[in-house]
Amino acid sequence: MPAIPTAPAHARPLLVARRHRLPVSSSPLLTGRAGLLARPRAALMSAQARPPVEPPAHPTYDLKAVIALALAEDAGDRGDVSCLATIPSDVEAEATFIAKADGVIAGISLADMIFNQVDPSLKVEWFESDGNYVHKGLQFGKVYGCARSIIVAERVVLNFMQRMSGIATLTKAMSDAARPACILETRKTAPGLRLVDKWAVLIGGGKNHRLGLFDMVMIKDNHISVAGGIANAMRSVDGFLEKEKLTLPVEVETRTIEEVKDVLKYAAENRTSLTRIMLDNMVVPLSNGDVDVSMLKDAVQLINGRFETEASGNVTIDTVKKIGETGVTYISSGALTHSVKALDISLKIDTELALQVGRRTNRA
Repeated sequence: MPAIPTAPAHARPLLVARRHRLPVSSSPLLTGRAGLLARPRAALMSAQARPPVEPPAHPTYDLKAVIALALAEDAGDRGDVSCLATIPSDVEAEATFIAKADGVIAGISLADMIFNQVDPSLKVEWFESDGNYVHKGLQFGKVYGCARSIIVAERVVLNFMQRMSGIATLTKAMSDAARPACILETRKTAPGLRLVDKWAVLIGGGKNHRLGLFDMVMIKDNHISVAGGIANAMRSVDGFLEKEKLTLPVEVETRTIEEVKDVLKYAAENRTSLTRIMLDNMVVPLSNGDVDVSMLKDAVQLINGRFETEASGNVTIDTVKKIGETGVTYISSGALTHSVKALDISLKIDTELALQVGRRTNRA
């Protein structure tokens, strides 16, 4: 039988039939005990330096079901016909994660869950951990095993990781600028991805606002309007919690200094479960692009530490530092999740060619 032409060893990705899999000792890409991919020492230390960030605890959210839904919408009723047509079932491959932009990586723990759900035999190795900052062109992880399984999981893994990394990157930037105030997201998350989006905020260094309608009483403008005023709304909340024997954090939204005074007056005259006052839209945008935070600062001083405070409205990466300097406890931003720019990440079997193309397009 004539020899089959092959690519040069330095350019050829790991792609072998399972029945002819290379022994660990003879493969230049696999070294060490149990065939684990060798890590550069610095990468190993980086990955070990940051403990895993656990997802928020939710009483009804089923993360495995969310993953299954994402895989099912991709597979439809036939599965991956491209893989079925082009890749024999016994072929194994190795694919590399490549960052194509600078940012905070997030979704590594979720990616492990997805790969395991697609094919438990896949082996995944990470050189970075959730929350680490990565640079364009960095190879930060590998997955190897059944080629079909890797490609089936690829897009779902990347969709989650890119979105989560985009959220974590913006959260990190805002958190750094806002100190000593803490950054929160809101409920303005992608439908069905509430826990995933809020997980990414934690990875980026922010804190979670309420997960849903069940874990905090939040008296907003519409509740106040229907109840006939702030005092009436707060009185109803205090009565409800006492009657139901519930202990929950309570926040009330205020939009003016007068409403802040109304809240403080009620709290001074009544036993209340109130824990936080939201100061909504007290950051006023100016025509020169700056913001006036004097109303917000006045409100914070008026409250004088009696309750937690939360600034909301007109929060951007450009305004958050000035808002944080007012002494507010928290700053909430819907933009963290509703206007996220995904971080560009790829998963490639032919890494060298992918990097060549990336450099050509300034994405590696």
